[in-house]
Amino acid sequence: MKTDVQNPRKAGEQVNLKGDTLIIRGGNPLRGVVDVRGAKNLATKAMVAALLGETPSILRDVPDISDVGVVRGLLEVHGVVVTNGETAGEIHLNPTDVETAHFAQVDALASSSRIPILFCGPLLHRLGEAFIPDLGGCRIGDRPIDFHLDALRAFGAVVDKSYEGIHLTAPDGLKGADIHLPYPSVGATEQVLLTAVRATGTTELRNAAIEPEIMDLIAILQKMGAIISVEPNRVILIEGVDRLTGFTHRSLFDRNEAASWATAALVTHGDIFVAGAKQSELMTFLNVFRKVGGGFDIDEDGIRFYHPGGELKPVTIETDVHPGFMTDWQQPLVVALTQANGVSVVHETVYENRFGFTEALNEMGANIVVHPRGLPNTPRRVARRDFEQAAVITGPTPLHGANILVPDLRGGFSHVIAALSADGVSRVSNVDLIRRGYEHFVDKLAGLGADFDVED
Repeated sequence: MKTDVQNPRKAGEQVNLKGDTLIIRGGNPLRGVVDVRGAKNLATKAMVAALLGETPSILRDVPDISDVGVVRGLLEVHGVVVTNGETAGEIHLNPTDVETAHFAQVDALASSSRIPILFCGPLLHRLGEAFIPDLGGCRIGDRPIDFHLDALRAFGAVVDKSYEGIHLTAPDGLKGADIHLPYPSVGATEQVLLTAVRATGTTELRNAAIEPEIMDLIAILQKMGAIISVEPNRVILIEGVDRLTGFTHRSLFDRNEAASWATAALVTHGDIFVAGAKQSELMTFLNVFRKVGGGFDIDEDGIRFYHPGGELKPVTIETDVHPGFMTDWQQPLVVALTQANGVSVVHETVYENRFGFTEALNEMGANIVVHPRGLPNTPRRVARRDFEQAAVITGPTPLHGANILVPDLRGGFSHVIAALSADGVSRVSNVDLIRRGYEHFVDKLAGLGADFDVED
């Protein structure tokens, strides 16, 4: 149930919420209510899916984040008319007059995101060609696009690489294919879905990702007229159709944001009700949260997360694709594990460079040792991968303020909650990177009683 929590900011106190640097004074528990809107990893892909329809689409609960702005810009330069609906978080997308965009326009918008790769299939269907510049995104690993390009070639796309980027054509149209992903990549699964729904014939995708966001995207495509069957053992069958129409859909909630605020409550000894969070998509996270010592109460309209008192407990976890423990959850959790009584181990099996954020935590007083090649001879549930890393966290260790440069989206959130729990003052810069995936991030901190100032 919701709790009647108070925060230390005075009523009517004005806070400057603009700027790229936070001056954080640690020690205040975060208390209050935060709302989570639609998932970044669904809303942006649903917007791309609208390209496939011959009639307008309506998407609700779209988060106000910079990644959505990037996709909106990319759609608009391709001739899609994007307008805001009457209610907050609602957008209307009209793809009637899709057109080829100029290279410079695409390149200017795409440099900060990897989402343009997913435009390829829809644009090949609508225009017969697509262009992808060099891709950006968080610096957490190479995140190669080979899976995407191999899949597009299997459909019959011709891929030409140049110094400017990658140009794709489909001189004979796109045809259904048998595709077996070497790894259940979320992005590659989305690529296949967005391409196969209008390809001629049937596509069989094996070793597909089955994340909740994937299932929500499949629901959207089915609303548009697609025929998609989810089979056992990560197999998805897609029967191509000649025509798709628009959709009306409300986005799945952002489980990454929900887990982040849950961990913020635990780290700061706080009490946060995450409105919009649902148990079913968070079960794996909730199990680990409880093992560490966190408390939660599940309500119909959200989940209350809190520190119930007492010592936090060490855990050993392995990141994995759904239904495993998400890689996006481990970074905030590592901050909590610095305060657990004992030795915790986090095996990172998804990205090869996702422990870079721990350097700043060690500067704040944490005891974290990163093993770049993983821990040998360790009993594992997930088969070892060549780029696996492991972090060994020994606690509890008091944290103190420091100067921090945000390195990536989830790592940046972790640094902020570490600073909020630390003794003294921290200066956290490059906060705009966090705004890529957290709607009204600084506003929510202020509403929860965080003690900070914002600098330009």
